Formats: sequence, C-alpha cells, structure tokens
Amino acid sequence: MSSDLPPLRSPLDLERVLEFEFVRATENAALNAIHWLGRGEKELADAAACNAIYGVFDILDIRGEVIIGEGIKDDSPGILVGEHLGTWKPGSPRFDIALDPIDGTTNIAKGTPNSISVIAAAQKPDGAPTAMMNIPSFYSHKLAYGPAVKRALKEKGDRNFLDMPLKEVIEFIADALGKKVRDVVVVTMDRPRHAQIVKEVRDCGAALRMITDGDIAAAVAPSLPESGVDMYVGMGGSPEAVLAAAALKCLGGDMDVRMWFHNEEHRAEVAASTSEEEMNRTYRSDDLIIGESALFCATGISDSPLLPGVKIIGHRIETHSILMRSRSGTIRHIHASHDLDRKVVPLRE
Repeated sequence: MSSDLPPLRSPLDLERVLEFEFVRATENAALNAIHWLGRGEKELADAAACNAIYGVFDILDIRGEVIIGEGIKDDSPGILVGEHLGTWKPGSPRFDIALDPIDGTTNIAKGTPNSISVIAAAQKPDGAPTAMMNIPSFYSHKLAYGPAVKRALKEKGDRNFLDMPLKEVIEFIADALGKKVRDVVVVTMDRPRHAQIVKEVRDCGAALRMITDGDIAAAVAPSLPESGVDMYVGMGGSPEAVLAAAALKCLGGDMDVRMWFHNEEHRAEVAASTSEEEMNRTYRSDDLIIGESALFCATGISDSPLLPGVKIIGHRIETHSILMRSRSGTIRHIHASHDLDRKVVPLRE
C-alpha cells in the first residue's frame, strides 16, 4: 500500500499540511473539557471533548472514517466506529482515524492526573483496504517498550514478550538499556486483574509505578526518553492499543499486543467471527497501523507522563500537545497560549 501514497516531498502529500488540523482538534477538546475537571461528571466531560472534535472536522476538507472510536467498551456516548469525519468533498484525501476524545475520563471526573485527548490517523489511497486494524476484543494484553529495546530484539533474535516470564522480560529490557533491574521503571494500571503483574515486578526488584487510568500515555512513555518510564504492561482497552501503536510507529518503539478476555461470554462472542489463530496472535505496531502513513497527536488535559495538563492563567489557557508523523519521523512539542477573550472553540452545536 505504501507505494501508492504520494512521495514524501510531493505537494500532493497533504498529510504534511493537514497534520496541524488534527492537533487543533485535540487542543480544542482539551479546552472544552477542562471546565469539567474534578466535577464528577465524566460523561459530560467526554461529550464536551467530542463536540469540540466534531467542530474542527466539520469544516475540514478530508474524507475521514472512524476505525477506532468512542463508546466501544462502556457504551458511553461519543464518536463511534464507522462515522464519517470531514466534509467528504470529492477528491479530498482519505484517512482512517482512531480517537479517544478523553483517555482517562475517570481521572478528569476526579480531578486527578493522567487524562489526555488523542487522535491517530493514517492516510490511504482510494480503493485501498483499511490502514488501521480494529481489534475485536474489548481488552488486550499489552507490553510496550522503547526504540533501544526494539533494536535489541532485532539484534538478539525476535522474541515474544507476552510468552516470556515477566522477570525475563524486565531483565532483557534492563540489558538493552544498560541498566540494573532495580532501576527499570515499569508502569501498570491499578486494577485487581494486575495483581500477578504487580507481584512479579516487585519480586524481581524493578521499580513499579501504578496509574489509575489512561494507558495510552503510559504505553507511549517508554519511547520518550524524558518520561522516566522503561516499560508498560497490563490488560487494557484494545482501542487504546491501536492509538498507542500509531505513536510508537512514529517514535520507533513498539508493543506486543494480544486479545484478552475478561469473561467467557465475550470470548465466545469474538470467537463467532474471529479465527482461533487471530485470537491468539501477537500484534505489533506495524500490524495495527498498516503502511508507512501514521499521524499521532495528543493534548494534555490533566498532567500525565506524556504531557503537562491545561493551565488556566487569568484570561489565558496554556496547552501542551505532541504531534508525530511516521513518514518524516518528525516529533513536535507544541506549547500554545490561548487568549480567552478572542479564542473561539468550534463546536458542532
């Protein structure tokens, strides 16, 4: 598929021009959702973020199809799989889009750290199959790591981390990073289902950091040197795995992902339309984001390992965003100051 995309420096490579519109959407989502921070209304916060994202795309000349959308796990209202974003004018560029208007809705409701607005996209030629994979299970077992670990895997023979004891994985990562095991920082979500992960990390002596929600930022963190995180592991949302995979493709890191089932009823539901081989398959970023095109952008709402949160200072709001593009390898950190007396956040309303 990649050979059909415009050359990297071609004027037809509209991905270069449009990437800033995607980050404008996450900025506006953060600006519209910040007023719900700590108010105990996660659904209203999510709706505010969705409304702001719709507002940007409603005036953007693209043909975007939502491959990974809101409301998959918890039936919350939002931007759903299959929706069309953009004006869909004939001849406008096509994009597969994955988004989470707020990753960490519980956190924003409680006023705690680790909530971001995030969008990933992949450009595709007319007539091409999807550029993103939608994992059919609600949850996946995920283990994310940075570029140095990915290089070590390639040099030492590819290994499937999900099939290895966690102690061996941590030792491998420590060796790849030139660290002692005790200095390896592992992040997981604070969930009862992760009790064995917590025990194994502590038993081997690695440093453990637990988060309450928002595993996209946590999965991306090992690929950002300044984050202080070396590995993310846990069973979290499958849509979030695809969003994180887009970022890791841009950053040069990777993750091992496999479907995980929280009950037998859901396993049977997925098995009705998915082969046993696929259900047991381990995916990497290139399997989830297909081809060379990938955009990833996120804006902090409350502070996270990935980004500082929104700061309201008098009549101004400061936002921090990250924008990545795999074809060029460019990573932009965007610190914006918004004048509340002049700023207009476009809304679908």
